[in-house]
Amino acid sequence: MKLIKRKHGQDVSGDVKAVQKLRREAERAKRSLSNQHQVRVEIESLYEGLDLSEPLTWARFEELSNDLFRKTMGPVKKAMEDA
Repeated sequence: MKLIKRKHGQDVSGDVKAVQKLRREAERAKRSLSNQHQVRVEIESLYEGLDLSEPLTWARFEELSNDLFRKTMGPVKKAMEDA
């Protein structure tokens, strides 16, 4: 979403369909990156006719998802302590 805003000046965060498309493509890219070093993220008509086509490496994917991973660590630690 930040890339689209920076490159095209469009804020897609309020568009539910665009966010769903981004999530689906991110999941597909994550699976592909387990076998490849780089994938191309491509979404046609993401938002108001805007197409997205960007390369993505595993390192960049980790960088983008690092804060989400950190958020999961609290509940995981709590579950481990409880167990």
